[in-house]
Amino acid sequence: MNRQRSWRAAAVTGIVVAMTAGTAILWQGTSSAGTTLGASAAERGRYFGTAIAGSRLSDSQYSTIANREFNMITAENEMKPDATEPNQGQFSFGSGDQIVNWAISNGKRVRGHTLAWYSQQPGWMQRMEGSSLRQAMLNHVTKVVTNYRGKIYAWDVANEAFADGSSGARRDSNLQRTGNDWIEAAFRAARSADPDAKLCYNDYNTDNWSHAKTQAVYRMVQDFKSRGVPIDCVGFQAHFNSGNPVPSNYHTTLQNFADLGVDVQITELDIEGSGSSQADQYRGIVQACQAVSRCTGITVWGVRDSDSWRASGTPLLFNGNGQKKAAYDAVLAQLNTGQPTNPSPSSPGPSSPGPSTSPSTDPGGGGCTATYSEGQKWNDRFNGQVTVTGSSNWIVTVTVSSPQRITATWNVAATWDSSGNVMTGRPNGNGNSFGFTVQHGGNWTWPTLTCRTS
Repeated sequence: MNRQRSWRAAAVTGIVVAMTAGTAILWQGTSSAGTTLGASAAERGRYFGTAIAGSRLSDSQYSTIANREFNMITAENEMKPDATEPNQGQFSFGSGDQIVNWAISNGKRVRGHTLAWYSQQPGWMQRMEGSSLRQAMLNHVTKVVTNYRGKIYAWDVANEAFADGSSGARRDSNLQRTGNDWIEAAFRAARSADPDAKLCYNDYNTDNWSHAKTQAVYRMVQDFKSRGVPIDCVGFQAHFNSGNPVPSNYHTTLQNFADLGVDVQITELDIEGSGSSQADQYRGIVQACQAVSRCTGITVWGVRDSDSWRASGTPLLFNGNGQKKAAYDAVLAQLNTGQPTNPSPSSPGPSSPGPSTSPSTDPGGGGCTATYSEGQKWNDRFNGQVTVTGSSNWIVTVTVSSPQRITATWNVAATWDSSGNVMTGRPNGNGNSFGFTVQHGGNWTWPTLTCRTS
């Protein structure tokens, strides 16, 4: 989403603002209650992120909130085509690198946004058509994804490719005029450039299951999955206001897409309003995501209301003074409600009499012990908890076995080696216990740990 352009809200009839009524969501017990959005989401195997503008990172209030509350980062504008390739064949990654490096240094993951889009194209691309544009687009996708290979959790490969209204047609754009297969071509190029990043299609006004645009995107994803086109996820921008409120069938939409075998992610959430009405709508969005096992996370499009592209509508979780709003409290409370009743994996995972005490003491000095205990388990991932004793100045190395990858952390400052299989964790001010989520890829082996003092 371009935060500078006007929002064309679709008029939606026959829907209600809150989704709590009519949506059956069953929960079992509660796990530990997180005190921040990212920590709470991660404890339950999901992420809660925000969009970041590099120019605002020097604002200490902004960067403090972003660092404290969120565990997934999206560059607001710095990784779009006009920013990354201002002149054909001349790439500029400095602004994007600033955000990626800030995120990684603070133990967060990154969503890449966006590779192929009709808007925010550099001038040279806007003037191109046909086969020359197709080749330029594919080159752009390849070079940008390659530059960030191993650093990006998921890419919005194609963005806003379908028309508004009741036609269900593709949007008329210079990319579309290169041929109807341009989206497929972009996905295949992205997969070749980084086989490990999740590849997403991202759009707005696809929230209501009955809408023609939603159905058109669904048919495309269904077709891609049937033909082996590499698509892993669908992003729902989720920009809501009084003319486009949260639909009562939002959970149905997310579930139907997930049933195609893709993850669903809420990628650019903002809801205009204030007070309890806004809070109820935010709560409903979180509730809908929690009810779908393949809804892997939520990103709000900005930190404070004053940072939003829709600032006059006060659509975010923090006001312009950086204070938590009623919507924030509603989101955190909902995130802390517990786990779905069916999170257990189809495979029981590794058997064990109890927590593992496998970590070793560093022979160069040692002084601490890290103990692993098993957490929640899902079909595709599991949580682990590490408790450190013996020192408050610890460095814990967590090693997972291929094809496992650590996809979320909480209460730790984490960095990864180039393989992505070894995480180094250090205290971040939240005590001597931390956790993480492992996307297991069929390998249920517990991580191995080592502990040393700094």
